[in-house]
Amino acid sequence: MDYYEAVSDALDRLEGLGYEWGSASFINHAPMAAEAMARLGHGEHLPEWTTRILRRPYHDAPERKIELTSAGGDWSSALGDFSRVADWAALFERELAADPWREVVARWWPRLLPGLSVALTHGVIRTSHAMRALAEAETHGDDRRQRRELAQGLGYWASRYQPEPLPSTPDPEGDVLTALHRLVLDSADFYARARPRFAIPLIHAVTAPAAVRLACEYLPPEYHAPSYRVAVAATASIRGYFSGQPQDDPLAGIDDLPPLTEIAARSVDLGDEHAIKLAEVAVRHDAISPDPRFAAAAHVANGLIARNHTGPRN
Repeated sequence: MDYYEAVSDALDRLEGLGYEWGSASFINHAPMAAEAMARLGHGEHLPEWTTRILRRPYHDAPERKIELTSAGGDWSSALGDFSRVADWAALFERELAADPWREVVARWWPRLLPGLSVALTHGVIRTSHAMRALAEAETHGDDRRQRRELAQGLGYWASRYQPEPLPSTPDPEGDVLTALHRLVLDSADFYARARPRFAIPLIHAVTAPAAVRLACEYLPPEYHAPSYRVAVAATASIRGYFSGQPQDDPLAGIDDLPPLTEIAARSVDLGDEHAIKLAEVAVRHDAISPDPRFAAAAHVANGLIARNHTGPRN
């Protein structure tokens, strides 16, 4: 099963799933992790994995209320209103049916960017995975599932939107994509050294800037610098929650760091969405510029998550 087939099949299986689940309203990571697993080349595991994921007590998605439009400021009053998430998704489905998807994302990106940190950055993370899936699907003729998933990602981002002041971080010197790559590497280094007691929250300091960099590959260049500034602020905010003392060496205590392919396979075996997404980021960014700290971060996360028994097998 190739990447396109694996993602399409997973999205079919996950269609209609609520945006959150459980009494604590955990975020539905399934579409993001499914795309990442397929990207890692483990699409053959997705049918079994989605079967386990679907056993969770997902919330029903709120029903549509009033149709939203892009005309004037009709949409602005619904920003941050999760009860309107179905209206948001329907709006994006209509726009994605009418216009090229890159135009739709470029239209909404500056509107949603001030709320990038919302829901621990899962709006932008889900959107970026959907963008990559849709870019691949364009060459296969049938991209209905991927367009639907992009509408879901944008809809969740808009419905959970909470704006923050745009940061005054200076623009990076040189290429912004390179600067975002360095930000991902710095956060991978921090995670590998921190080895947090609670393994998952700090992972987003790696996956969030990686999501922004991935999205920037499909965005107009003039959006890159403001996206970088927001990514820097969001990453610093997530890392600010960590109260421990990071070690000096990200490889300390790791006698034999496995190859990234083995680390990725271990994350798939664990079945935890965060482990899978982090491993995919490590593989992706190591391919851009190899550095053992990417593997170290994913390896440490696998160990911590396995110890805490947080995967869907439990």
